[in-house]
Amino acid sequence: MRKGYITVFLTLSLTLILSLVFTVIEGARISAIRMKFECVADIGMNSVLAEYHRELLEQYELLFVDMSYGGGHADIGNTAAHLRNYMQKNLEPESGFGSGMGVRDFLAMSADGVRIGRYSIASDQEGAVLKRQVTDYMADYPIGAILEKIGLGAEQLDQYGLETRDVESERARYEAKIDEIGLPVEEVEEGVFEEVPLNNPADAANATRSSGVLNLVLENPSAVSAVKVNVNDYISHRPRMQGTGVNADAAAISGDANELVFQAYLFEKCGYYMDEMEKSLLKYQIEYILAGKDVDWKNLEYVAKRLLRWREAANVIYILTDSAKIAEARAAAGALAAVLMCPALLEPVTYTILFAWAYVESLQDVKTLLSGGRVPIMKTAADWKTGINSLTNVRGSLSADGEGRGLNYKEYLQIMLFIQNKEKRTFRAMDIMEMDIRRTPGNARFRMDACFDTYEAELSVSSLFGYAYEMTRSYGFY
Repeated sequence: MRKGYITVFLTLSLTLILSLVFTVIEGARISAIRMKFECVADIGMNSVLAEYHRELLEQYELLFVDMSYGGGHADIGNTAAHLRNYMQKNLEPESGFGSGMGVRDFLAMSADGVRIGRYSIASDQEGAVLKRQVTDYMADYPIGAILEKIGLGAEQLDQYGLETRDVESERARYEAKIDEIGLPVEEVEEGVFEEVPLNNPADAANATRSSGVLNLVLENPSAVSAVKVNVNDYISHRPRMQGTGVNADAAAISGDANELVFQAYLFEKCGYYMDEMEKSLLKYQIEYILAGKDVDWKNLEYVAKRLLRWREAANVIYILTDSAKIAEARAAAGALAAVLMCPALLEPVTYTILFAWAYVESLQDVKTLLSGGRVPIMKTAADWKTGINSLTNVRGSLSADGEGRGLNYKEYLQIMLFIQNKEKRTFRAMDIMEMDIRRTPGNARFRMDACFDTYEAELSVSSLFGYAYEMTRSYGFY
């Protein structure tokens, strides 16, 4: 009988022990499912980021994932599918483990749902997401010197009104005065009268205005790049995809200091006249960012015309204060036969000569800049290059001067970028990125607004043992 009691006791004890063991095993399974879910989520989301665009990193030091993956259809659903695939691969038993041994998967998990609800695209917030990465990359760039020089140049530009002064209208007013006064007439034969020709040297100089500035200031205008693009293919012109937010750091990217950092980055990664980059489609990329034209030479022409306008405004300001040059112009005007016969013409003719002289000097300035030389924003007598005789031989009087004091072409470009509309500057810079990346193999349809750097995923897994879990995680290039 005692043996029977022992058997019953052991049976009851084993039942309790097995219940405890199975409870512990099930608890271990639950903990393992949760832990594996955490690990698989981490591995999967990092694996998505590991698919960053290689060419974008190599050429522009930017870390973004292209959600088109080289295809023609950009959609965050593609990334969600990649993430689910990575998770599922890591949830499956290791290849070969227990093969042919009839061993069951202790967790039996599968990835049920992957949804990416929030993500930040490079072009979001007027390009702030892109500029956040640029600021990180350029964190050690010394902006003090460039801020001082560009800031001073922009201040002088504003102080003297070089961007806004309408020299053309001022010149036209003096020409209108000449027309109002009228030229004197003389009898060339009995009963036949003709106007005395003015022979104003300013007219010869002004006649070159229609020749095109590049034709006047470049030694070989035919050597200027004529590469053409269809601007409608690029991000600044087409409708853009929008992210749904995540990158909180991007909102803090603002202010002149960060804009100067972005500008310094553009000069590091983009070419411009006299400093082109072999990798580029357009050769004058900084000029494109400023002008947005579809042909290289048009972008260079835009910059040259703008430089000419600045220089003409500055040179008019100076020459109207230089008593020696005013005296030269007055003497040249006074020697004209028409003026001798009509003294009222002296004053307006003098001023048309001064304006024409300032124009020729401005052409010389632009030629100097496009030859690698320097030109100060505001001149002194020592900086003036042309003589009054240059008005009748404009082309022959201009020389390629690679010296001088003041700012060079790059520094004038920096001032132009600094005062440019920020949104235009940012999106045209992304145009340049798209142009260059599309030249590389497998990237013919690359778009910056298909690239994200941070994302938030809603994940869910389940187990054949009846368990299901969900989590939301945010990952990105921070």
